[in-house]
Amino acid sequence: MSPSVALSIPISERLFTPLFRVALNARLSPTMQRRLLDASARVLPPVPNQVIRKIVLGGLPAERITVGPTQQGQAILYLHGGGYVTGSPRSHRGLTTSLAAAAEAEVYVLDYRLAPEHPCPAAVDDAVAAFRDLVTRGYDPESIAIAGDSAGGGLTVAAARVLIDEHDLRPAALGLISPWVDPAARQDDNGTDIVVSAAWSGLSADMYLGDGDPDDPRYAPGRGNLAGLPPTLVQIGRPEMLWQQVNDFATDLEAAGVDVTLSDLGRLWHVGHVAAPLMPAAAAAVDELGDYLSRHLTRTAGFTA
Repeated sequence: MSPSVALSIPISERLFTPLFRVALNARLSPTMQRRLLDASARVLPPVPNQVIRKIVLGGLPAERITVGPTQQGQAILYLHGGGYVTGSPRSHRGLTTSLAAAAEAEVYVLDYRLAPEHPCPAAVDDAVAAFRDLVTRGYDPESIAIAGDSAGGGLTVAAARVLIDEHDLRPAALGLISPWVDPAARQDDNGTDIVVSAAWSGLSADMYLGDGDPDDPRYAPGRGNLAGLPPTLVQIGRPEMLWQQVNDFATDLEAAGVDVTLSDLGRLWHVGHVAAPLMPAAAAAVDELGDYLSRHLTRTAGFTA
């Protein structure tokens, strides 16, 4: 889908850098960070023909998004990023509505519980409950993909592991945007990531861990068993602080026998996908994600939900 306004990556960097430096500031409370990110999403133009319905999924608030032609019975469970302490369906709406259009699927965006109020494994439990709820509504597991960005990408892997190991439910595919798969591994500021800083990510990691074990695969799925995970697309941009961690994770997936595709997004900044309604480069990344997921989704026979 072509954006209505075409911002280049350099121009978008100049526009968005001040926003992220203010909103994702380790000196601000998580509550204030959440408010600022949600407010910032209002500057994005809506994707044409979007339909957003407020629902309850797995006992939690969620959004069901469709845009234009939609394959009924094919779903994407989307888990937003934000360091496990911030982010919401509203903050990521530019991404999720664009994804619904690209995949021609129903996108369910879960408002999972956040730290520090709810440390690990609350978010994992919520994501697993949401997927299982979709199954009870008539979707086959093979018709549901899970996708997420940054912390939501790590959460996607952790939830898939629990679904496979504890519930014998295997998602159709995973879509990972710059997945944060090892929060316990401290990152150094690389001077090129306009979104996250070492101070903010370190504090967020501590809040999400709480009194837990940093080796717990629900917290750091990159340290756990990767064998048997579904086909996985991994996207990462070169300016990102997570560049090396994500590339190492893709290598580990391949070594574990997972059908993995690693996509180099070039200069696109961390989860620049959220600006897809304004940026051709971001829209192209979302289109790649949507196409990948839709190709792995099977339609649930006799779907009635």
